[in-house]
Amino acid sequence: MTMTALVAPTVADYEASADLTTLLIRTTEGDALGVPAETLRLSCKCAHCTRARYDERFPEAFPGIAITEIGDLGYGLNISFSDGHNRGIYPKPYLLGLAGR
Repeated sequence: MTMTALVAPTVADYEASADLTTLLIRTTEGDALGVPAETLRLSCKCAHCTRARYDERFPEAFPGIAITEIGDLGYGLNISFSDGHNRGIYPKPYLLGLAGR
């Protein structure tokens, strides 16, 4: 009997859009997806942002936010933003979920 392993799609490649307002993702299945920078910033789960939510001082929006840097950690991406925030690590499955995948 031959067993076939099911492998969930993951992020194969990524880049910021030309205007820096969207994270463009390509999956291992060849899908092209996009996640707005504001969605990413609002979805940050770092300790700083988690505490700000708990204290009810986390902003409801980040208008005009841009992606300034992307670091690949293997299992996820560390994304820096134009407001100076650079603490968030976004696991690749989490990114696909934010992209509606």
